[in-house]
Amino acid sequence: MSLPILTLIVFVPLLGSLLIMFVPREKDKAIKQIALVATLVSAALVAYLWTQFRYGVAGMQFTERASWIPSLGVQYLMGIDGISLSLLILTGLLTVLAALASWNINHRSKEYFALFLLLTTGMYGVFVALDYVLFYVFWELVLVPMFFLIGIWGGPRREYAAMKFFIYTLTGSVLMLVGILAIYFQSGLGTFDMLALAQHHYPVTWQWWIFLLLFLGFAVKVPVFPFHTWLPDAHVEAPTAISVLLAGVLLKMGTYAFFRIALPTLPDAARAWAPIFAVLGLINIVYGALVAMAQQDLKKMVAYSSINHMGYVMLGLAAAMAAGPGNALAAKLAITGAAYQMFAHGLSSGMLFLMVGVVYDRTHTRDMNKLSGLYLTFPVWATFMAFGAFASLGLPGLSGFVAEFFVLLGAFPIFKVFVILATAGLVFTAAFYLMMMRRVLMGQKKPEYDKMPDANPRELTTLVPLTIMIIIFGVAPSILVNMMNPALVQLVAKLGGM
Repeated sequence: MSLPILTLIVFVPLLGSLLIMFVPREKDKAIKQIALVATLVSAALVAYLWTQFRYGVAGMQFTERASWIPSLGVQYLMGIDGISLSLLILTGLLTVLAALASWNINHRSKEYFALFLLLTTGMYGVFVALDYVLFYVFWELVLVPMFFLIGIWGGPRREYAAMKFFIYTLTGSVLMLVGILAIYFQSGLGTFDMLALAQHHYPVTWQWWIFLLLFLGFAVKVPVFPFHTWLPDAHVEAPTAISVLLAGVLLKMGTYAFFRIALPTLPDAARAWAPIFAVLGLINIVYGALVAMAQQDLKKMVAYSSINHMGYVMLGLAAAMAAGPGNALAAKLAITGAAYQMFAHGLSSGMLFLMVGVVYDRTHTRDMNKLSGLYLTFPVWATFMAFGAFASLGLPGLSGFVAEFFVLLGAFPIFKVFVILATAGLVFTAAFYLMMMRRVLMGQKKPEYDKMPDANPRELTTLVPLTIMIIIFGVAPSILVNMMNPALVQLVAKLGGM
């Protein structure tokens, strides 16, 4: 294909951001329209890319390559496989919905939407970059606009939350950079090409220590316990649309980096790290659910549920890393579930954060003790909220169930005790969502909310697509599984599972 479609997907939002900078700030509607059109164009290009994607083909597709810094072996190198395509689809959908959800931003909207589109470019770039330097540029690019989007347009403690987010993620990024440079110099290949460096064999002991550096860099982003403490603060203080992207896309950057970099490049270390991954995944699942259950703030409860759900990704990866040739089928199931969970959680968490934003705009509170009877006050909103909760707790027939079922089914032959304990996390997850619905949706309605409007057409436009996607990928998981399968089989083979 002669059309540089990946370049267009990545940089159309950046062009939109630059265009916004030349629009007078009083033309608020034009600024918002430019942002929406830019995200729609990139999303449409992703949809076209999906139609042209060749299922059943292992390796990278739509590769774009150009020399960048030849003296160091740095290239402008992009490409996708089924794993990255699934995350491009998720990013395309959520950025459009987040742009719509940002329509009520009136304070310094010019700067907000310029930063929003810059963030979009960074997120797309991470999922298509195949050169380590290019990958790192996009990885760091995400950090800057997110810092300002939280720090300027966030809640009362926005400066604290933004600073904490910045310090945690920057520290992780520096450690990741050290690991990348170590791989570059150890290989002696004189290139930052991810695929070429993944084919090189490295000393086993050396791999372990470099895996540690990469793990620390990626784990902060996931976030993995105990590097998770920035997440609740960032979510609670961030504007609604930014919380959607933070949970739906940014957390996936960390787990995607394990799929793309750590596991294929350092497979011997990955096998050694498998028990640690399993333990941390279990802690995320159980701890995240228990802490979510203890929250009074509705948004903080949803934030801790993200920690819980990302634990399934870690457990699935652990099973694939530890499986070995005797458990090839289990490894495939577990790693498929881990990849599916990234997509499914992006849909359900995005929906829940949108719902929290809607009710906060009406009531100006997220305290569950002050919210009750909303089925009677906001019946349409309450119906979508209940649907999002059921999707997140893993109700059969919805996308979250498929992901968790695959992870637990695949991990059971390898980590039986951990899987049995993880089922307690399933119970706790169901418990805190049911408790939330009892406190917020049911009970005696509040008279002060009687005259407040239900979800409006713009808000419904953001919720209906997510509802449809959650159902489609819950009843027809083969759409996504067939897309990702060749890349996942290749990764399992690299880990020694075949």
